[in-house]
Amino acid sequence: MPISDFERYPLTFGPSPVHPLDNLTRHLGGAQLWAKREDCNSGLAFGGNKTRKLEYIVPDILASGADTLVSIGGYQSNHTRQVAAVAAKLGLQARLVQEKWVDWDDPGNDRVGNILLSRIMGADVRLDDAGFDIGIRSSWQTALDEVAAAGGVPYPIPAGASEHELGGLGFANWAFEVAEQEKQLGVFFDTIVVCTVTGSTHAGMIAGFAALSEIDPRPRRVLGIDASATLTKTTDQVGRIARHTAELIKLGRDLRDDEITVLEGWAGDLYGIPVESTVEAIKLSARTEGMIIDPVYEGKSMAGLIDLVGSGEIGKDSTVLYAHLGGQPALNAYSQIF
Repeated sequence: MPISDFERYPLTFGPSPVHPLDNLTRHLGGAQLWAKREDCNSGLAFGGNKTRKLEYIVPDILASGADTLVSIGGYQSNHTRQVAAVAAKLGLQARLVQEKWVDWDDPGNDRVGNILLSRIMGADVRLDDAGFDIGIRSSWQTALDEVAAAGGVPYPIPAGASEHELGGLGFANWAFEVAEQEKQLGVFFDTIVVCTVTGSTHAGMIAGFAALSEIDPRPRRVLGIDASATLTKTTDQVGRIARHTAELIKLGRDLRDDEITVLEGWAGDLYGIPVESTVEAIKLSARTEGMIIDPVYEGKSMAGLIDLVGSGEIGKDSTVLYAHLGGQPALNAYSQIF
């Protein structure tokens, strides 16, 4: 089934922009680096990667007759902020469970950044002391039950939209979008670098590029940089979602193990806690390109990219596409690191 056959509710401006990172390329002295900007993809509350996923989920929401979107994330969840924005756009309510996934004592951590934007957009935000886990949470099910008990019609959206049946489609389509932009720009990105935690962004890319490889056999790597600090669980989830998405789009073959790559080394010991390489990557991106990245996801994937180029794991002859997934509002909750 071609990706174009799946119903999609447009929430983005169109293809997200792609541009070269010339200064960073010169600074690192290695591969040619480009960025694709999911932080510039939508007018909905600063956009981000989850908006692209929600485009494929909205038709099911509307068909369900739901009046309340119920989702979950950490205090500074980019995902819940985007769910709140979509609910506002559709004229629905949003009930957000915001768990204490990150043990971070920056003043205002539960009042600024993403969570502030969700409240401004009218979401019913409920704080929960539970810690980090990428799996299905009991607090989320409790929220769904409470909405139903109050007479509402809830629609469940799991963390990152990753465990949703359609959660991988947005970034399978992203891969096809990249292929069209390559034709327009006259480039070929042999390496894609993306942050991975709940998994469906990375997984969708894997499935989409696998489908493209049936048409264009040039070798291409999709490198997921783990930011979960739960490597085995994340790797398993990425593989499962990637294979499910490949089946949805009728790839016609099983994904190979070498198509599913999650690299460790930059997450630190705990999800959401920036380490030295995270902070240095944020500063380098800002001071060479004026490109702002966040301390939970992009700071860690950029740290991975920097080291992989520096070590030669990504060779000088490579042309690399860095997937900027958004998330900058969370910087407000991490002011003390600067």
